[in-house]
Amino acid sequence: MSNYSKVGLTLCVILCLCSGLTAQVSTDAVRSGRMKYFPRLLDEVDVLPQKKNLWVFVMAGQSNMSGRGLVEPSDTVSHPRILTVTPENQWVYAKEPLHLHESRMTGLDCGLAFGRELLKHVGDSVHIALIPCAVGGSSIGQWLGDSLHRSIYLRTSFESKVKFAQAYGEIKGILWHQGENDARFARTDTYENSLIKLVRFFRSYVGNDTLPVIAGELGLNKLSPENQQQRDSINEILWNRANEDRYVEVVRTRDLTTHDHYHFDSPSLRVLGRRYAEQFIKNAEYLFVTE
Repeated sequence: MSNYSKVGLTLCVILCLCSGLTAQVSTDAVRSGRMKYFPRLLDEVDVLPQKKNLWVFVMAGQSNMSGRGLVEPSDTVSHPRILTVTPENQWVYAKEPLHLHESRMTGLDCGLAFGRELLKHVGDSVHIALIPCAVGGSSIGQWLGDSLHRSIYLRTSFESKVKFAQAYGEIKGILWHQGENDARFARTDTYENSLIKLVRFFRSYVGNDTLPVIAGELGLNKLSPENQQQRDSINEILWNRANEDRYVEVVRTRDLTTHDHYHFDSPSLRVLGRRYAEQFIKNAEYLFVTE
């Protein structure tokens, strides 16, 4: 017998509510184009695993973590051991898209691919919880300053979601992908110091000084050599931090492709998720295995 019940809200209604739009939008219009394969129903979790067996990962950063890829049918097939939370803090079985607060830009992210890959390497009792916190266009300074960005206070949102998740599971890592904004506005001189402060904040708030932080490289921008130079500087900073901090890992992205020179396309996002899992496994081998 299934241990979940159907949540009777379509994703298109949730997205309309999150953006302040009326629910009078035509279903056919909403579901065309990029929303064509969005799941119609979310499957609510009736019984959660033991707290020690719910491994929580917070997805933070900007648009390449919140996701701008096209969702395909395979991305909406849930797994009984991969969970997420809705904007209303309901536990549901994860289906893409996970980030629902930027309704007009919502798309495929790397979360479900991460969870699927990680499950191959852990005990059968382990469940994965993906907590979406990324907001497109955000700078690292805005994260440090708890700025209001696209109607969300970034640190406050992170704190509230971490607090909620810790009541049910254990925070095992931060999946971080951010820096395109800072590269665009040439703020690379201060980025490393800001990253050090932000990682320290993440660990302090979670209460774990050795919390793994897995960061993704910025992708290639073949249209702008100047911008690519800034991106290369940020990527170098990420690798510097990984060399200095035992619990920071970097995910390579140079071979991945984008659909607009900024945002990874769907095949690349799935590869990205798997690579995040591989880097977490590399970093956190000492954590395994929960029985």
